[in-house]
Amino acid sequence: MEEKDEQILQTADALREDIRRAEKEQRKIFGKGIALGALMTLALCLLVFFVIPVVQIKRAENNLQQASEQNDELLSPAVESKLERLAAAIDTYYYEDVDEEDLIQGLYKGLLEGTGDTYSGYYTPEEYESLMISAKSSLSGIGAVLQQDPDTMQVTVVHVYEGSPAEKAGILAGDSIVQVGDIRSNTMELTKLVTYIRGDKGTKVHLKIYRKGETGYKEFDITRDIVDVPTVSGQMLENGIGYIMIVEFGDKTAEEFADTVDDLTEQGMTSMIVDLRDNPGGMVDSVTKILDQILPEGVTVWTEDKNGQKKEYTSDAASMDLPMAVLINENSASSSEIFAGAIRDYEYGTLIGTKTFGKGIVQTIRQLADGSAIKLTTAKYFTPNGENIHGEGIKPDIKLEYEYLDPDGEQYDMKYDNQIQKAIEVLSK
Repeated sequence: MEEKDEQILQTADALREDIRRAEKEQRKIFGKGIALGALMTLALCLLVFFVIPVVQIKRAENNLQQASEQNDELLSPAVESKLERLAAAIDTYYYEDVDEEDLIQGLYKGLLEGTGDTYSGYYTPEEYESLMISAKSSLSGIGAVLQQDPDTMQVTVVHVYEGSPAEKAGILAGDSIVQVGDIRSNTMELTKLVTYIRGDKGTKVHLKIYRKGETGYKEFDITRDIVDVPTVSGQMLENGIGYIMIVEFGDKTAEEFADTVDDLTEQGMTSMIVDLRDNPGGMVDSVTKILDQILPEGVTVWTEDKNGQKKEYTSDAASMDLPMAVLINENSASSSEIFAGAIRDYEYGTLIGTKTFGKGIVQTIRQLADGSAIKLTTAKYFTPNGENIHGEGIKPDIKLEYEYLDPDGEQYDMKYDNQIQKAIEVLSK
């Protein structure tokens, strides 16, 4: 036993010497401190407890070696040399002067783009500040909800708020935004693009729009204004059926939903339609708070990262005992799919419409010390029954393509909306 302990001590001493050497040689390599710190902790545990098997030491050494090789490749002398040559070429041959800080920010952005993930990205301090505004209920902008196709990067208007600058200018749901000022919309991730659409009250933004069925492009100069963005609206229909539309899941949506339910209940609501068509999603905390109001005790959604770490969102025992129909379509994404998936798995309502978008991954935004930030896809999410719908979407219980039954009508009226009428039919049985 003493001989075995002596071998472990020798292994630990050798490991500590390797770590000291790695620290000295690789001190400047990005991220090495984390790996070395972890192995130092491992070495200390060996010295104090004498119980960690040699195989675990070997595994830690392998992890260190792999991390070292990855960082060596990322920040190798060859890479640094090439960056210097590229910078020199820009300085020598590019037709205009370029701000060095812009090049540095471009390096950071390029590193995140290297993941190949449309949903991950780097934000300058200014971009991050603007990004955080988007979760607020009041902001200065044009008053439209946008969605972006992750493959084509096409940006589509999915909802225009009543009385907003966008509505007054003539923007319609279904319009495709081709250009914002001088920026082609398909060259930028949506959360960054909207920072150029928003702006100070009274200033203007120029949009180039493609409208299906019309030739050429339409161009609009829209004057920005403070837009009070209600995310939930509701009204009573026939037979005690309440209709609630959620256009996105923001920081106040759960509160607005509860207030709308209370109001409709006072008016005699005995069943409910929840309309999530064209809802692009939003905050996970927002949708899970609403599901907590609706569903009985249990898990409403759970996430899992690449290390197998799980996080569960749950509902308490209080619930709504109301028959429910949920309207979904191909533009119902992210948090909308969390809602639809939980209602389906708990068999708490009927899904009506067409298959949803299929975004079953979670992004986390982390601010850095200098005020900049990164957004990374950090986990997959799963419905209560364990289904990850990324790239698949959620199929409705009743498949029904949208059709407006009064094509000659100049204004929308839900009595001609075939999907709403189907929901009324289902809830009236």
